[in-house]
Amino acid sequence: MRLSEPRIPALTPEQWDDQAREIMQPLVESGHDYNVFRTLMNHPGLARRWMVFANHVLGKSSLPERERELLILRIGHLCRAGYEWNKHADISRYLGMSEAEIDSSKTGPKTPGLSELDRLLLQATDELHSDAHIADATWQGLSEHFSTEQLMDLVFTVGQYNLVSMALNSFGVQPDG
Repeated sequence: MRLSEPRIPALTPEQWDDQAREIMQPLVESGHDYNVFRTLMNHPGLARRWMVFANHVLGKSSLPERERELLILRIGHLCRAGYEWNKHADISRYLGMSEAEIDSSKTGPKTPGLSELDRLLLQATDELHSDAHIADATWQGLSEHFSTEQLMDLVFTVGQYNLVSMALNSFGVQPDG
């Protein structure tokens, strides 16, 4: 966590306006009323529009879940977004990823023993983070594993979680619980 106190508070249900209550209702009912969403209730119009895209990336992407989570973990680590990394480490464990696989998101594409696909995923994330571009060799390697649609989802996944990391870090979103 970069900040020990929020700059923008996670609003309580008593503080929500009608629009925020409408947005949060399904999240509360499912037990997913996390601080990230409660913080975004300071700007429900933004939250509503962002959630459409975020829901695609997290729930409707053409990427396999494991590969998606490895991308999210890596960009979360590169952005030093503790909230995001911890939340997605839990998701990754739930999906059956090993601690070594999760830890590779911290050590990156030069981690000994990585599969070629994991190395490419971590490399692509590093390249997007540092240069906003996937190098030709990395793209070609990924093209051997993924369709055009999946490659597009890959870029948008890294971009979405880079954006989310910026927001979490800057707003000071605190851990849930």
